[in-house]
Amino acid sequence: MEKFGMYAKFTAKPGRRDELAGILLEAAAAAQHVEECELYIVNISDTEPDVLWVTELWSSFEAHEASLSLEETKTAIQRAMPLIAGVEATKLKPIGGKGF
Repeated sequence: MEKFGMYAKFTAKPGRRDELAGILLEAAAAAQHVEECELYIVNISDTEPDVLWVTELWSSFEAHEASLSLEETKTAIQRAMPLIAGVEATKLKPIGGKGF
């Protein structure tokens, strides 16, 4: 089975980045208990004050999709939606590297 990766760019509504970051960091903490989630890193931009990036690595695309049906994931998404002005996601097929 191929691994699945994703970069997600979240643009928060003006002044709401830190609040959105808190929700994403809670999701990262919850992902510690999901074996199929191998990496979930929340990043902020030094040059774009309302932008956050999430870097994800999963054991498979199916594992990522299954995570979206977890009750805690659904709750986090509902809490985050009012804070988000836009989302861009780039799906990736990881092939190797340090930490892979």
